Amino acid sequence: MFPRLAEHYRSVVQDLVMSLQSLAISLQAQGLSATCYVCGDGHDGQGASFVAALGEAHMVRFLVSDFGISWVESHNGHELVKLEGADAIQELERLATFLQRGSSGDSNPEATLPTASSSAKSSD
Repeated sequence: MFPRLAEHYRSVVQDLVMSLQSLAISLQAQGLSATCYVCGDGHDGQGASFVAALGEAHMVRFLVSDFGISWVESHNGHELVKLEGADAIQELERLATFLQRGSSGDSNPEATLPTASSSAKSSD
């Protein structure tokens, strides 16, 4: 059972890496600064570091590897939100969904881009 679970996790990591690469390209096409660095060759593991600037001094970083998954959102260099595992993936999905809806012609995507920190504040 454990080898099967390990292989399933590696498959999830591979899917996330491909999604991060696509998201970086989409953000760049919308005029936002985004990068995705991939490491590993797929045999001994793979991972990626995704970083995107979402506005003035506001950025997100999503890390995925065989060791874990995390989302960190910061403003002016100060960490606002850190999510791990499934919560990090859900935040990435929320961002990607928003960007897909917003790509229909918004000239300034930064103006209304929702963030995990604003969601966390509004749920208090």
